[in-house]
Amino acid sequence: QVQLVESGGGLVQPGGSLRLSCVASGSIFRFSAMGWYRQAEGKQRELVARITNGGSTTYADSVKGRFTISRDNAKNTVSLQMNSLRPEDTAVYYCRLEPNGYARFGVWGQGTQVTVSS
Repeated sequence: QVQLVESGGGLVQPGGSLRLSCVASGSIFRFSAMGWYRQAEGKQRELVARITNGGSTTYADSVKGRFTISRDNAKNTVSLQMNSLRPEDTAVYYCRLEPNGYARFGVWGQGTQVTVSS
């Protein structure tokens, strides 16, 4: 069974940077698209960025040009580099292995808190 473990969250000032990482157990990582989602207090969870198993990426309009998603299949890791952070980026960030033939409903990580505040 696949498990995802996120790390890298924390408190940062506006304009600062953070790098989130998500390590997956198991052997299906390299076959799977991966996503980073976030959920701010009182709001619905939203997609931030996604990367396919082939490396194609998509981003929410609100983070384009500031965030970069990447993956290392040899290390079963997907990362989210977040630059020029804003207070509105404050949320719990979740890694997700997207649903596919190997994981019908996908797999969620436990989440990591990102707080952008002066």
